[in-house]
Amino acid sequence: MVQRVLGIPYICLTVLFLPLLQGVDILDPGQVVYSETKTNGVVGRGVILECGPTLPDVYIWGFTQPGTDIIRAVVYNFGKGPKIQKLANDLGDLTVISNSASLSIENLLLAAEGVYTCQALYDTPEGAKLYYYYVFLHVLVPVTKPYILMTDSSPVEGTSMTMRCGLENGTGPINYIWEQESRESQLTTMAEIYDDNRFNVTEVNRNHTGWYRCLASNQVNQQRSDRIWLDIIFGPDQPQIDVTPYSVTERGYSALEKETVSLLCQASSNPPSQYVWFYNNSQVYTGPQFTITKVLRMHTGHYACLAQNTYLNTRSRKTITLTVYYPPDGAPTCSISPVNNYSDLALHCTWEGGIPAATLGWTPYVFGEESEGLTNITKIQKGEETGNNTVFICQGSHIASNEIKSCSARTWMPYGEPKCSAYATRNNEYIMLSCSWEGGFPRALVWWASSSGDMQGTSEENANILVLRSNAIYSGKAFICHAKHPLTKGTKQCTLKLEAPVLVTQRSVMTVYEGSDVQLTCILSRNYPVTEITWYNNLKQHVNEIPKKYVLERAAAWTNLTVRETDSDTDSGEYWCSATNAVGGAEIPIMLMVKRYPMPPNIIINKIIYNSRQRIDVDLEWQLQTDGELTGFFIERQMLPEPVKKRNSGLPWQKLVDLEPDSRSYQINNLDPTGTYAFRITAVNHRTIGNPSEIKSPAEPPFNAYPAVIGAAIGGMIIATIITVLLFLYVVRNRNNNPRLHDLIFGRQNSQSRENINFPEDEVPGTAEGERGTGQPSPPASPATSMALPRPTATPTNLPPGEEPVNVTITVMASS
Repeated sequence: MVQRVLGIPYICLTVLFLPLLQGVDILDPGQVVYSETKTNGVVGRGVILECGPTLPDVYIWGFTQPGTDIIRAVVYNFGKGPKIQKLANDLGDLTVISNSASLSIENLLLAAEGVYTCQALYDTPEGAKLYYYYVFLHVLVPVTKPYILMTDSSPVEGTSMTMRCGLENGTGPINYIWEQESRESQLTTMAEIYDDNRFNVTEVNRNHTGWYRCLASNQVNQQRSDRIWLDIIFGPDQPQIDVTPYSVTERGYSALEKETVSLLCQASSNPPSQYVWFYNNSQVYTGPQFTITKVLRMHTGHYACLAQNTYLNTRSRKTITLTVYYPPDGAPTCSISPVNNYSDLALHCTWEGGIPAATLGWTPYVFGEESEGLTNITKIQKGEETGNNTVFICQGSHIASNEIKSCSARTWMPYGEPKCSAYATRNNEYIMLSCSWEGGFPRALVWWASSSGDMQGTSEENANILVLRSNAIYSGKAFICHAKHPLTKGTKQCTLKLEAPVLVTQRSVMTVYEGSDVQLTCILSRNYPVTEITWYNNLKQHVNEIPKKYVLERAAAWTNLTVRETDSDTDSGEYWCSATNAVGGAEIPIMLMVKRYPMPPNIIINKIIYNSRQRIDVDLEWQLQTDGELTGFFIERQMLPEPVKKRNSGLPWQKLVDLEPDSRSYQINNLDPTGTYAFRITAVNHRTIGNPSEIKSPAEPPFNAYPAVIGAAIGGMIIATIITVLLFLYVVRNRNNNPRLHDLIFGRQNSQSRENINFPEDEVPGTAEGERGTGQPSPPASPATSMALPRPTATPTNLPPGEEPVNVTITVMASS
């Protein structure tokens, strides 16, 4: 046994104990007791190595390192107490437990591992007994805190990687447990490996992403490593687009106009994806959430989310269709049209636009056939069951609007009865028969038929015009217009009869005096289609070509022609009234006789004289030579240029003024005092002009120095005032002593100047600058002529012209 465990020859035991066994009987070596035990110790801790249950009389502890055959003594006791050897320092803090041979090693060192042999000798009554206690001490090292090493801390999904759990110390075998803590803090045991610190993942995926710990354990203890993050690079996956508010249609997603729409794009990726939004292939936004605060109909289209992994330079894309629901613009449109040969009504309601199509419905509910479309609805209403002025309402609703829009249509019959009329085209080439039944909704159907019932032309709505080529055969023929409306039973009609014109006049001969207006009348007794009456004058000229001479007054069945300012020479004759329509014509003559007024009486000029020496005003008087009708007078003058002062019939006469028939005098004013004039007067009876009077020139007035003396007296009044007053006082006081002087100054009391002005001078032609009638007021008298002055007592009346005496009047003004 000794040989097997320690590899030491038996002879060594004898030598070792030889000095100790003198006088002791040694038993047969075969009676040596051998005991083997195994124990574990931990570095740094304590362990007890036992050597029998009781204290031997002699013992010795030896130590053999693993892998060697050398036994080295550690402790011995030969009866004098334990002796610890230096070798014990290499094993730890070694002590011997009292009253025993057991060893206690504290702070155990790793070098303490090996075979400890306790040779114990007991002195028993039976004799000495030798025990060999073999203690196999295995020193265990606790595992230190492990750490994790990765071949790739950020592997790409689908690749392989290895994680290793590293230890500084630890006695094997060591058990390795791999734990994963996910993002959600869930702890999972990924693997448990014995005596192998490597964790191989052949194909990583995103689920391997998380925190990893390594748990290393042996017989002594277990330790966990710090967690380390394993980041799996992957993606991006196919994006997921969420639309809020959520509404799915056959074409994709939908939203109501003016709502806030949010598009959220999510695509699994590590590192996280970068998002780019596209609208109809145009980039509009960058980021995961694209929000349209007020979505409009123009936002309808395709929205694509592009997710990009910038680390892997990979991308993925998803496209959705967003349809914005919006109501049609405005309101529905209602209409009613006739159907079934104008016997029934078709109610049409249309509200175009909007997505989706609006919902339409008629109220009151319409029974009968129905056809519907996306944007319209049509229903058939029986005409005989519909009252006049019935209102039908079409209501439209839309999912994108809370408001109900409506329209209405009213069906009503045309007013009154159908109306017929006929008229011809220009030059009466065609006859146009017009029939109308105005108003109503829907419009009525109108068509023409002959009196025999044959349809003429085509049928039209509301109005119908039948065109016929002009022909006399239609005169006296009747045509019937038929009209049909859905709200009426049967048809309505009106009839017209074509008639060639027939003309009549009230007076076929008209007699008037020259210068007056005369009215000719022409009446249409029969005429259809209506045509205008045409007038021709006595020269067969159309009167419309002479508008200032003729005036037309028209009415439906008559026309008056007024001939203005008739003249006996040009206006007398036969006038024609003519009318022609598309089925015939007629004309009648009217004779006009224009008479002249009687010749007015002749005139005699009684007086024509200048009223002053200034020769600018002439007083003219005349009288009628014979009796007769007249309506007025006019005065003419001639002016003969110097040096000619006799009549010249080649010079023109200038008309000065027109006078009333009761006028017998006139004052002509503003003449040229250096000119020589001749005047004449002519009587007028309406448009008939009489013979002019004899031609006379104005006579010169009697000589009168009165104005000159007055002017001289006034001019010298200031200087001679005092002398003149004294002279007059003297003459007055001595009138008896100097009668001749008194008579010379004051003149005789009853003497005055008289002159006959009825003898005109020779008649000389001339022109005047201006004139004034007798009815005009005379110019006011000057202050100098306001006093009554004495005149000479006598004036010769038989002196030749130019030698008349001059009357001189001296006016004396006294100053206070």
